Amino acid sequence: MLRFITRPLAEFHDGPCDLNDVAAGDGTLFVRDGVGFAGRGVALRGTASEIRDALSSATSDDTVDQAGSSGIALGWHSFSGESNQLIVPRIVVGKGADATAWVTFIEGAEREIPGTFERDEPASASGATFSIRPGVAIEQYLAAVAAVRDAVRSGRIVKAVVARDIVVESSHPIDVHALLRRLKTSFGSSYRYSIDGLIGASPELLIQRIGDHVASHPLAGTTPRTGDPVTDARLADELRASPKNQVEHRVVIDMVHDTLLPWCSYLDWQPEPEVVAVANVQHLGTRVEGTLSTPGPHVLDLVNVLSPTPALGGHPRAEALRVIAEHEGVRRGRYGGAVGWCDHAGNGTWAVTIRCAELSEDRRTARLFAGGGIVAESEPTAELAETQAKFQAMLAAIVRP
Repeated sequence: MLRFITRPLAEFHDGPCDLNDVAAGDGTLFVRDGVGFAGRGVALRGTASEIRDALSSATSDDTVDQAGSSGIALGWHSFSGESNQLIVPRIVVGKGADATAWVTFIEGAEREIPGTFERDEPASASGATFSIRPGVAIEQYLAAVAAVRDAVRSGRIVKAVVARDIVVESSHPIDVHALLRRLKTSFGSSYRYSIDGLIGASPELLIQRIGDHVASHPLAGTTPRTGDPVTDARLADELRASPKNQVEHRVVIDMVHDTLLPWCSYLDWQPEPEVVAVANVQHLGTRVEGTLSTPGPHVLDLVNVLSPTPALGGHPRAEALRVIAEHEGVRRGRYGGAVGWCDHAGNGTWAVTIRCAELSEDRRTARLFAGGGIVAESEPTAELAETQAKFQAMLAAIVRP
């Protein structure tokens, strides 16, 4: 049986502590705006069901009393929902929104807590060279977009997402710690994660449950950012006014709302979508939040019913997934699923697994993914350009000298 011990971080560490440095190149990480968790070592690994049971039977000695402070697991849920994996680290550093910081460790692991979590600035592999090639052929991707668009026009589906992948090969192992530092610099307000070679910076909240409060922030509809404020403001206005993007977005919001509503005593959402800007693109986003009925569901139950959302799959879900399987030609794996954390009480935060890379075991190969929602007005070359913009989040962080 697991036993967790939690104490204020100040009892073990003086001064600031960067969660990226705690995770470094071989730990686990889930963080946004400095709030989240970083883990070292592995106390237990298993399926979501196995780890959920292990956490529910665990005991704790917790003097911090925050969501997640009595022991957590971090993990992923695949796009298909057929596979998942959760890790209970031996040591976890947690940071709350109120700046509270703590360390949780498996009983007996206190001797493994280092005197400092600070790390030297990662050395850049200045001599590394990179090659980039498509995974699925561009011609196949364009044909898939056209085929899915035709399925929408025929009334078979309302929307489906077509994705493609690229493969980046490096002459040197990719430095994960340096990659996390770069993602923090450019995408600090995204959910940044590093779990089992799955690394990314997702702007999209799938689901958060803390006590009886539940929230989701679906994104759908995309336009580039150029760095010029005037141009970006014009593009944002065009995004809001675009019937194509409004249809794509509305499908996602309706699904998330209708799925969460039976679990809630109260549920509300923004009346009009906002424009959410990240470093390289802008999205339409609508925040949905409410109060769960009692007894509330475990956050993993909500992950199961929400994933994949129409923002990564389509609508109606079953038929859209069939259309994707017929035409896309991409082995999605963990891309398009969910990544996040949970605790014994069913609290947790899970982001949609986008803007991500899967690293090979030797870390010399990274597989990147990007996709877009296809509706009746979609045009294949415009969709290709959208994926190119989305790839830049991870691509720039990997190949940057």
